[in-house]
Amino acid sequence: MSKIKKTTEQSSLLLNTSIGFLSVLLFVLVFALVTRFIYPRIVADRVDPDPALISNVIQIEVLNGCGVPGIATAYTGTLRRYGFDVIETGNFDHFNVKNTFVIARSNKIDNARRVADAIGIPRSQILREESHEFYLDVTLIIGSDYETLNL
Repeated sequence: MSKIKKTTEQSSLLLNTSIGFLSVLLFVLVFALVTRFIYPRIVADRVDPDPALISNVIQIEVLNGCGVPGIATAYTGTLRRYGFDVIETGNFDHFNVKNTFVIARSNKIDNARRVADAIGIPRSQILREESHEFYLDVTLIIGSDYETLNL
């Protein structure tokens, strides 16, 4: 009979522990709900959603297409001094690019023209490859002619 009494005590202890844990959990959830009503979340919206303000910043990706180590980083600093937002640097898929070119990733070709003018490449070396999947405006591929560009 002592075995049955011991099992009953263990079951009772387990049940009381479970009830205590669930009570604490319920208290935390009710507290979070009440807090949400008293202190609602702050919405991080722009103060002025003027599209003219958003389009002033040109987001650029700079890729090394010539294989010279550090060339994309060097041009990143130059472009940032010109006021562009360089969000990514890296290597192009190959290092055989002879002439530097710009790829317009958004429907605003003027952004690509501004980058080309700042770097000093002719506008004939601007390609258009629009896609909604890209999160940037322009890609700059630096070729073997990097010494003739504005650095």
